[in-house]
Amino acid sequence: MYREGYQLEDRRRIPIGSDRAWQDEANCLGVDPDLFFPERGASTREAKEVCRGCVVKNGCLEYALENGEKFGIWGGLSERERRRLRRQRAQGNRGTASA
Repeated sequence: MYREGYQLEDRRRIPIGSDRAWQDEANCLGVDPDLFFPERGASTREAKEVCRGCVVKNGCLEYALENGEKFGIWGGLSERERRRLRRQRAQGNRGTASA
């Protein structure tokens, strides 16, 4: 979601060395990162609109889920929506494991 050169301590940046080749094809490449990290209560509509139709939307979402991203819009979903998805997946996995 972001270009090289940002400080690692910024919570919105992906650590160097992570597999992020998918970012090169992202709709958000070059878009102001602050759009994807709105203040609490601010609209996420614009950020989600950028994600809509993005060819790497699923990869972005999976990255956020696998890495426990707690802030921002990733793969078109907010943290609240990602939490819900993680719960649904966990419940689905429990159901499959007991079958």
